[in-house]
Amino acid sequence: MSRLVIGTRGSALALWQSEYVRAALLAEHPDLEISLQVIRTKGDKILDSALAKIGDKGLFTKEIEKALLEGNVDLAVHSLKDLPTELQHDLTVAAVTTREDPADVLIGKNGHTLDKLAKGAKVLTGSLRRQAQLLYRRSDLVVQDVRGNVQTRLKKFDASDAQAIIFAKAGLVRLNLTERITERLDPVEFLPACGQGALAIEIRKGDTRLVDLLRLLDDLDSRATTAAERVFLGRLGGGCQVPVGAFARISESDRTMSVTGMVANLDGSVLLQDTVSGPFAGVDGAIALGMELAERLLAQGCQEILEQILDRSPLEPEPLP
Repeated sequence: MSRLVIGTRGSALALWQSEYVRAALLAEHPDLEISLQVIRTKGDKILDSALAKIGDKGLFTKEIEKALLEGNVDLAVHSLKDLPTELQHDLTVAAVTTREDPADVLIGKNGHTLDKLAKGAKVLTGSLRRQAQLLYRRSDLVVQDVRGNVQTRLKKFDASDAQAIIFAKAGLVRLNLTERITERLDPVEFLPACGQGALAIEIRKGDTRLVDLLRLLDDLDSRATTAAERVFLGRLGGGCQVPVGAFARISESDRTMSVTGMVANLDGSVLLQDTVSGPFAGVDGAIALGMELAERLLAQGCQEILEQILDRSPLEPEPLP
């Protein structure tokens, strides 16, 4: 296996992620020839509709997975949060990279933090999860939809009369844009997307050569924490159409694993949140904790919230100026 082709989206962030994987592989196997193949996904093509209105099953991954199944690329690099919780039958995740900080961050004009924003301030986000949590904390805010890659969203924000915008910290770190951050939102209190901050490297099942090659990029703690979050999301049937978030972490002192999850309605008037903990027991133990958390929230009535959301259209975003 002297040549490999990585399937990737074409945004600056996606290319950074794929170049990161390429560089890591070449550092250990300098004899390899590794190229990138840019593939446009449905989510890249449709930029005039809210994410929740165009479906979320493989919105940013389906076309790349098709190229992988057809043998046009050898592996795919995804933001793990974009990958559906149920993979196509013939594909598998060979590695989950060491996770960047999974927190969301706020970029505020005039250095304002979330609590210091003026009453009625406009905040931009394309995520219903972020929208619900923003409104739960500040019901007076006006949340507007925004789409596009990181740089596009920043340009729209700078040109608008919005006072703040929410991003995943990981993307800003990878693109050297951390100087724009006004406030890091504690991921226990403002829950991130499931898998946020980690990269998933997807391959065809049975490709044992690639499994061996990619083992150096697989981080056990990251795989376990994201597995807990993703099984929680999968059990609730969540995605970008519903406000669901989770954050799993492992204590460095005693290797205890805790998983916090939340489900909210669209206007943030109802938010259910709970936490489960237990000794770290690898990926299987993490999955058990994620499932336990989902069952606890289901027992608290989160299914009714989810059904109400899926039976109605998401909140209509106000147009950007």
